[in-house]
Amino acid sequence: MTAKNFDFILRGGLVVNHDGVGPRDIGIRAETIAAIGDLSLASAGTTIDCDGLHILPGVIDTQVHFREPGPTHKEDLETGSRAAVLGGVVGVFEMPNTNPLTTTPEALADKVARATGRMHCDFAFYVGGTHENAKDIAELERLPGAAGIKVFMGSSTGSLLVADDAGVTEILRHARRRAAFHSEDEFRLIERMGERVPGDPASHPVWRDVETAMACTRRLIAIARAQRARIHVLHVSTGEEIELLSRHKDIASVEVTPHHLTLSADDYATLGTKIQMNPPVRDKSHREILWRGLDQGVVDVIGSDHAPHTLEEKARAYPDSPSGMTGAQTLVPIMLDHVAAGRLTLQRFVDLTSAGPARLFQIARKGRIAVGFDADLTIVDLKRRETIRNSWIASRCGWTPYHGKQVTGWPVGTFVRGARVMWEGEVLAPSTGQPIRFLEAL
Repeated sequence: MTAKNFDFILRGGLVVNHDGVGPRDIGIRAETIAAIGDLSLASAGTTIDCDGLHILPGVIDTQVHFREPGPTHKEDLETGSRAAVLGGVVGVFEMPNTNPLTTTPEALADKVARATGRMHCDFAFYVGGTHENAKDIAELERLPGAAGIKVFMGSSTGSLLVADDAGVTEILRHARRRAAFHSEDEFRLIERMGERVPGDPASHPVWRDVETAMACTRRLIAIARAQRARIHVLHVSTGEEIELLSRHKDIASVEVTPHHLTLSADDYATLGTKIQMNPPVRDKSHREILWRGLDQGVVDVIGSDHAPHTLEEKARAYPDSPSGMTGAQTLVPIMLDHVAAGRLTLQRFVDLTSAGPARLFQIARKGRIAVGFDADLTIVDLKRRETIRNSWIASRCGWTPYHGKQVTGWPVGTFVRGARVMWEGEVLAPSTGQPIRFLEAL
């Protein structure tokens, strides 16, 4: 290749992409990937030796709760995105259950304004689907910075709860993009509240049992079929749902989380409310079927469901303790540890965290390493052994359920649109986050 000038050249790394894995240099100019291949004759403002490292398309975490506006004592857009880039994440989809709720054009615009140039990674915000805004869904889902529509069919915040079939039908009747759902049956949750045992978080999956998830997902699929709509079922936690959803892949996409793939009900004994999540961490038999669904291609993406609370809040006796844990910063190392253990290939990890999100949500210029695409890169050392510790967690709440866990595989660098945002555990660049763009909303 003839000599060219670049802002950055990443030299000697193993590039993992849609066309395989191999040693290639990457040239970055401005915000984009400008060249891939042998750049030994080229020059750059900064050349980075990536020998021994793997360069992945930037990891996109399609489910986080960064709490702003609202209870920012737990997290805000700056601290949450700092945690994300320290973990190798280049972009996030943030959820609408903030205060005020993200259900109007004004609330979405406020979030975009708060985030632009302040978040360390790129971002999009889900708009909450409600009974009140259902008729406006087609306009809301195409606004700048909108990841799409998110609907809570199980316990949530105020008017964000849409538990009834009529409400879900009206939302999907107007939706044109893929709509995301928290699929737990609110009516069954109310009926079974007596199953909660005070002081015993291990009763959480007894209360929010398998049928709570299955009943809701069955209803959701039937409504989506009737409305000829595309749905995305978030944080699937049961083996039964994997089997059901495998028969409806023409309309339904599937997300699983690192905690449902890694933890089990056995861990309540040591971690207690720290692993209290909705839907809950379940017994090992469900975890194994989630892995089978991942192996068989039923699972489309991995999202962290990063939902921080302070340790003081989590220390309340169950069921007064809130559901949620940190996850954006640990998504990459936890899943790379599964790669090291042979549970999934590195190429499959890329498909679940960059190519998959780009394909499902029609993200513009992200999700692969290609000339003309955003220079979003997650650079990892697959051989590096580290111990995850609370002191590493940049989230404002400052803890992780994986404290003390040794992992093999670690994020070394994060590039966001050509800026070296993180390198070797340090945030190097000023906050330059911008809204993620979507082909269906251009």
